[in-house]
Amino acid sequence: MAAPVLAKRKRPCNPSSSSSSSSCRDPKRHRPITPAPCMLEKHDDAAEAAPSPSQSQPLLPGLPDHLAQLCLAPLPPRLLHAVCRPWRRLLYAPSFPPFLSLYALLEDAGDGHAASFAAYDPIAARWDALPAPPMPSPPPTLWHPSFLSRRLPLQCVAAAGRLVLVAGSTQSLRPALPRPLVFDPAAPRWLVGPRIPLAPRRWCAAGAARGRVFVAGGVGAGYDLAVARSGASWDPAAPSAAWEAAPPLRDGRFSRDAADAVCSGGKVCMGGRAPPRRPPDTGDTIFLVDEEHGALNAYDRETDRWRTVAEAERLKGALEMAAGGGRVCVVADGGKKVVVVDVTTPKATTTRRNSSSRSTSAPRMWEVEAPEGRRIVSLHVLPRMTRPE
Repeated sequence: MAAPVLAKRKRPCNPSSSSSSSSCRDPKRHRPITPAPCMLEKHDDAAEAAPSPSQSQPLLPGLPDHLAQLCLAPLPPRLLHAVCRPWRRLLYAPSFPPFLSLYALLEDAGDGHAASFAAYDPIAARWDALPAPPMPSPPPTLWHPSFLSRRLPLQCVAAAGRLVLVAGSTQSLRPALPRPLVFDPAAPRWLVGPRIPLAPRRWCAAGAARGRVFVAGGVGAGYDLAVARSGASWDPAAPSAAWEAAPPLRDGRFSRDAADAVCSGGKVCMGGRAPPRRPPDTGDTIFLVDEEHGALNAYDRETDRWRTVAEAERLKGALEMAAGGGRVCVVADGGKKVVVVDVTTPKATTTRRNSSSRSTSAPRMWEVEAPEGRRIVSLHVLPRMTRPE
């Protein structure tokens, strides 16, 4: 399998920080023998915010709450969730360090035109619906009669702890998003970013590096070489800031189809189907799924070597992937489930340049079912959503 070319690709069940990486240790919680369908729940803010006797209880008797938070922060999120309601509420408070969750673009299994967003909470083991984004009119679509065998891309990027929608196509095959739409899990709500330079685009290369969103190439309302060769970056943490232009590309090759980009070794690399992913906590290691053979491979740019991390039947036909917190999550079975691979196990060694090797011990794997009646289109790793205190 060839190394990724000039550009990019996608926490597993619980790709969280060191304080929460242990919270995903029980794969049986996510892979029952007879898995029940995962329901997509809508969080009741009013119910959560309703006062109760337990809300007046201190987090730790004898300590003010701000000191108690410092004492509780190092504990595994799953433990905090299981002990008592005050600790559970603290786990989702804006002031408390967040664990990582999976964010997915979903399509209705019966009507592929209906797109929605949801977040999987690995601690509560449930999917929560995101607020509907403020889509422009006409909105982006995932299917078109002219493309019976393929889905139209709605390109999303995870950057600066936010989910950013950067490009899509309308039913008339025109660019659907003149401005990026940004979901901030800490709010949690959608924001509208500044206009994309030159013109709205679709079928571009999109990715994230160092907390910034990158777009390159693409097609506007019609083909324009200036748009096809253009590139720009933007910081979603500063929504009022403008896009910054990047040096033009040598040609318009990245205007023919949507492409994901991953940053490694100071370079932005492009990928195609099931593009590569580089978790922020693995240095320059890039993960890539060989969907034909069901193999998860890791590429280390410093040593210029590929190694096989895991190989399993359930990884065959992989559609998408996300990585973070020592986990790699692979969308499989036509978008009906996510296979989570623990990549924190010891690495295998290789002796030849550009050669592949297999890990001596197979990493742990478990599965997360998609919400009932939905299919996962794309997957991202971001901090969990906050809830009313």
